[in-house]
Amino acid sequence: MSTEFLFTDSDFSRVRTLIHRRAGIALGEQKRQMVYSRLSRRLRELQLPDFASYLDWLEQRQDGEELQLFINSLTTNLTSFFREAHHFPTLAEHVRKANQPVTVWCAAASTGEEPYSIAITLMEALGEKASASRVIATDIDTAVLAKAATGVFTAEQVRRLSPERLRRFFNKGTGSNAGKVRVRPEVAAMVKFSRLNLLDSAWSVKEPVDAIFCRNVMIYFDKPTQKKVLDRFAPLLKPDGLLFAGHSENASLVNQAFRPLGQTVYELARTRSAGGAP
Repeated sequence: MSTEFLFTDSDFSRVRTLIHRRAGIALGEQKRQMVYSRLSRRLRELQLPDFASYLDWLEQRQDGEELQLFINSLTTNLTSFFREAHHFPTLAEHVRKANQPVTVWCAAASTGEEPYSIAITLMEALGEKASASRVIATDIDTAVLAKAATGVFTAEQVRRLSPERLRRFFNKGTGSNAGKVRVRPEVAAMVKFSRLNLLDSAWSVKEPVDAIFCRNVMIYFDKPTQKKVLDRFAPLLKPDGLLFAGHSENASLVNQAFRPLGQTVYELARTRSAGGAP
């Protein structure tokens, strides 16, 4: 099959090395066509003749805007409101018992559905107390963060929400925004979006939090990277804090700091030990 740009084994190896070094993402051989498809757009935009030229150009600008666009191109942003719905009643029960105010970190905010789902859960669980609580929403991809910050979603994106939640937490769009909704100001006020790379040596999140949502992120990391990230999560959780992982992830397999509490929900291992449980 002929292709528009030359994309050699060496080029693919360089892409895999760079995205792993910069974002921790471990790309398998089966991702070659995906890489070609997504990065071809950058070659066209920059009017470069082949992948080797693009990678040479990129590596000369290690911390520039193009590197961020490279990362944005290769990140996956599948998300929806209240995805993996069993997590949210667990979160609600947890925050009702927590000292106020509550802080939750969503470490893969994508286009915003997850952090806004967390904020809605806090409002439903805590009532007026929720206004003092915060959702820290971070992602490595600047393009999806910009979208998330608008708080605007299509009817398709919110179609699975109950009519009650739509009325309570969203405003209907009018005029050019007809057919869309925007999260209400009181929901948006609880969520702060910022860029954060889980591989960075320093994180902007420094305070102890009540819960961390890091769902369907670890599957893109190799085992050493998973362990490194989990080791750094542990001290950022309050003693009874919870870690929410994705349905295909199992933190207990790669880290002794956490132990299962429920379906893809984890607590700090020392929490149970301190309480005398086996």
